[in-house]
Amino acid sequence: MTARPSRRHDLRGLGARAGHAGTLDPFATGLLLVLLDGATRVQRFLVELPKTYLATARLGWRSSSGDPEGELTETGTLPQALDLPTGTVRQHVPMTSAVRVGGERLYRKAHRGETVATPPRDVEVYRAELLGHDAESARYEIECSSGTYVRTLVETLGDAYCSELRRTAIGPFRVENAGEEVSVERIGELIPAAAEAMR
Repeated sequence: MTARPSRRHDLRGLGARAGHAGTLDPFATGLLLVLLDGATRVQRFLVELPKTYLATARLGWRSSSGDPEGELTETGTLPQALDLPTGTVRQHVPMTSAVRVGGERLYRKAHRGETVATPPRDVEVYRAELLGHDAESARYEIECSSGTYVRTLVETLGDAYCSELRRTAIGPFRVENAGEEVSVERIGELIPAAAEAMR
């Protein structure tokens, strides 16, 4: 298994059976776990690991997609508070996500200008620490469950969108160690449930 920072998830040309343990939004950077050959057996355990992000909220603006790739509108109004919700949070899947509705990925519908009722999901936000802020932005470190849309979390502030997003950790794997190869045996040591499944 290889962990490497990437903005793209194209695994073609690696010359091995390959997969990954969780995508990144197109505008995001950071850690992506790439699984090669035998490591693909533990994918389901890695996908469900909690994630840690550094996120920047641009204040006084809104985005049609919740990120810098949407249509941006300056509101001139700052959020009344900068606290993000924690605990169990119900989110609606964004139209720009890769979730399938009616057999088609939502982002394909969005590209055609279609809107549909998106499914809600409950996610866990374990920690949302405000690291600092000024008149234009607020910076957070967020630890959350798999399936959490950080840009949707940032939108709960009101007049704000997620302008920068970097994934710094997936469970015990950290971006500082990206590029290192980790054996299946080592994964089993770090994630006991995976070790049980591989016996």
